[in-house]
Amino acid sequence: MDIFYRSTRGSERRVRASEAILQGLAEDGGLYVPERIPVLDKTLEEFSRMDYRQTAYEVMKLLLTDYTREELQDCIRKAYDDKFDTDRIAPLKEADGAYYLELFHGRTIAFKDMALSILPHLMTTAAAKNHVKQEIVILTATSGDTGKAALAGFADVEGTRIMVFYPKNGVSPIQEKQMVTQQGKNTRVVGIYGNFDDAQTGVKRLFSDPALASCMAEKGFCFSSANSINIGRLVPQIVYYVYAYAQLLHAGRIQNGQKINVVVPTGNFGNILAAYYAKKMGLPIGRLICASNDNKVLYDFLTSGVYDRNREFILTSSPSMDILISSNLERLIYHIAGDDPQKNAALMEELGRTGRYAVTEEMKKGLSDFYGNYATQKECADRIRTLYEKTGYLVDTHTAVASAVYEKFREEIKDDAVTVIVSTASPFKFTRSVMSALDPAYESKEDFALVDELSRISGVAIPGAIREIRTAPVLHDIQCEKDQMEDAVRDFLGL
Repeated sequence: MDIFYRSTRGSERRVRASEAILQGLAEDGGLYVPERIPVLDKTLEEFSRMDYRQTAYEVMKLLLTDYTREELQDCIRKAYDDKFDTDRIAPLKEADGAYYLELFHGRTIAFKDMALSILPHLMTTAAAKNHVKQEIVILTATSGDTGKAALAGFADVEGTRIMVFYPKNGVSPIQEKQMVTQQGKNTRVVGIYGNFDDAQTGVKRLFSDPALASCMAEKGFCFSSANSINIGRLVPQIVYYVYAYAQLLHAGRIQNGQKINVVVPTGNFGNILAAYYAKKMGLPIGRLICASNDNKVLYDFLTSGVYDRNREFILTSSPSMDILISSNLERLIYHIAGDDPQKNAALMEELGRTGRYAVTEEMKKGLSDFYGNYATQKECADRIRTLYEKTGYLVDTHTAVASAVYEKFREEIKDDAVTVIVSTASPFKFTRSVMSALDPAYESKEDFALVDELSRISGVAIPGAIREIRTAPVLHDIQCEKDQMEDAVRDFLGL
């Protein structure tokens, strides 16, 4: 049966997957959600014999039902090609009693490659299917990783342009260098003087500006998004949870049907929401462990039922999680409200007006699958060092937050289920923070000298993504105030 998508905020319009992917954000400002969540139609044993591409097709076909078999397989083939530096694409590494799902073996050495590498193909296919003649403008805010992955995916893709806003002083030096050296005639990168939430709020405002939309339409443009608010980003993320389970089953580390726990370092909530959907589709997942850094708005919500972004925004060593407005949480709120768009819309209106909302006791019952905790920057650094000293395995700062939270979960809950920790970025992407965690003496060294040292002590070759930017020229050197984002868009499009 076909799966249709509706807005979380009440629009009666039902759209097919390809339309939802093209639009990105629903017309009423809501996010698209499937009317129903399908069940996996292959057995876990069958999945255990599949490679990543086969798994991707069998999962994604259930939710992207208006794509033909040939269309979807073509998108998968183009996305999951030789840009990955490991045959398994998403290998599992065992260390200190947990399995780390390495999602950073793509072109930009971060997990966004897993879903963003396929989005341009899903989007251009959708444009052809829906007879879209306008040029698609990808408008995206990034806390560090989405931006580069989106730029790499859409660079020089015919019929598209991509513009990325990032917090000028809120990403790692290597994250920034990856973005500002991006080639492609259709790309533009702008640093804003503000934080990620400012960038994300600005992008949402531009999406919902009817005057701008009208002006763009006259000139032959339309907006879409590469953020995880786009269902075309979210659906591919479900795949790697199914694949991780299948790898464990294939290796004999679990029995068929045995539940596993999943730990996800979480900022915008899309990655852990994909695990929630995987569980709803029948994957045997026990607890969904949501790991936060010092910006612990999600931890506070999961423990109290109150979401409150009225607090200090803290810049940390795990910048991709420095977020106080977790956009994808809206999809979960919609579901725990009984798929009631009116209840969800009222809460989102309250969030926009007051910066907070509280869910009902009945809705809180829908959060029972989740466990939330957080790790401070010191705890994150300590975990990088102790994990390396015990096992020789080096993780980045975001993965270290997840690993530290998992240690707290084990101590508090006494749950010894097999656990997958989602490793969202290569330690090479946050070299200074990783090396300083091992020894403060490294703080005085230059960034690329630290890259060489990290490679030496870890025994891991320097990724191509780092080698490429070492001497690459800066191609994007534009900054603006957060209230000048529309001007930047108009300049880029010549409006």
